[in-house]
Amino acid sequence: MEVVRGGETYRTAIGKRPVSGPVRLSELGFDGDEQADTENHGGPDKAVCVYSHAHYPYWERELGMTLPFGAFGENVTVADLREEDVRIGDVFRLGSALVQISQPRRPCYKLGDRFGRSDLPLLVERTGYTGFYMRVLEEGIVAPEDMMRLERRGRSGITVAFAGEVLFRRREDADAIRTLLEAEALAESVRRSLEARLWKLVAAGLA
Repeated sequence: MEVVRGGETYRTAIGKRPVSGPVRLSELGFDGDEQADTENHGGPDKAVCVYSHAHYPYWERELGMTLPFGAFGENVTVADLREEDVRIGDVFRLGSALVQISQPRRPCYKLGDRFGRSDLPLLVERTGYTGFYMRVLEEGIVAPEDMMRLERRGRSGITVAFAGEVLFRRREDADAIRTLLEAEALAESVRRSLEARLWKLVAAGLA
């Protein structure tokens, strides 16, 4: 879809539409669901974006509209699976594919542009209703009626909700950063960012 921002038009893949049949899921995502901004989105650690439909009633009240599935740019809308219920490293069977949670989603300005609310990305972070990204461990076929079935829990026990708190709200909490870094399945880009943040805190005598 095309969105206007500051008088300029840009392309974004945030406008998702439901599919009617099976789709192949590869290491880089679903066939036919390419990212418009490959520099800042996508990649193996962000192959699948999942969002809980349990958050939709809140956002419908906040935005004053009825929201279709995929309204937040997610590839997969699930009935539940809130951020506090799932862990970094959790592995799920999705259709015939095997996927693993890698990080919370960090909403960008394009989400705000889509709804004409520049404050929306920050509000998503503050509520903790971020959704999460998954990497693909085994490629496969996914159909709309398929369930996400938990295969095994992430060993660290660190929830997506806690990871989101550290990334977005507890930015100078060195102990929390160290705890999050213990999650072996954490996305590499997030790990590098946290390590740099921790180094700055240590250098400043704050950790």
